[in-house]
Amino acid sequence: MNNVVYILFSLKDNKTYTGSTNDFQRRLLEHQLGKVTATKNRLPLKLIHSEKFETLEEARSREHYYKSCAGRKKLKLIIENIKRSSPPPRLDV
Repeated sequence: MNNVVYILFSLKDNKTYTGSTNDFQRRLLEHQLGKVTATKNRLPLKLIHSEKFETLEEARSREHYYKSCAGRKKLKLIIENIKRSSPPPRLDV
């Protein structure tokens, strides 16, 4: 089970990127290497949240949730909690 929805935080512009994949390690490496168009100019990135799912369809459904109004509100809470606690691990790029 490597179907994951993940949220990255750009240290450059303080914006988030939400994605889903069936190969989490490969996808994070692509982000680290600047091979993802949406994030290559926003490096460095931090992985701030991830969730595993049985199927890629479930992960994509959750990705769409995080991109909705309700999901953006939840994402804002996640970011606020991170700012109050220790920083999440950084993706070294």
